[in-house]
Amino acid sequence: MIQPTPLTAALAGVFSALAWPVLWSRYGGAASTGGIELIIGTLLLVALPAHAFVVGFTRSQPADARKVDTALVKRIGSWLAASVVTALAAWAWRTAS
Repeated sequence: MIQPTPLTAALAGVFSALAWPVLWSRYGGAASTGGIELIIGTLLLVALPAHAFVVGFTRSQPADARKVDTALVKRIGSWLAASVVTALAAWAWRTAS
């Protein structure tokens, strides 16, 4: 089983940030009809890695309605931060060239 950690979440964020522009350039954009290819690609290359490496597929502890899962919040933050840093680095790379 995949054990989600802040590192796996960050790697999933990097992967998603690199995969999304490729998907959008191929299947999205104003000239595109936004078909099923974009939806399936988003599910497979963004949502599935995020779920597997950030949330996981099993519960590690019983859920308590009054407690915040701080480990999950940290993993989500790691995923988002890595995605933003990767997207900004890719943008800087493209504009510098």
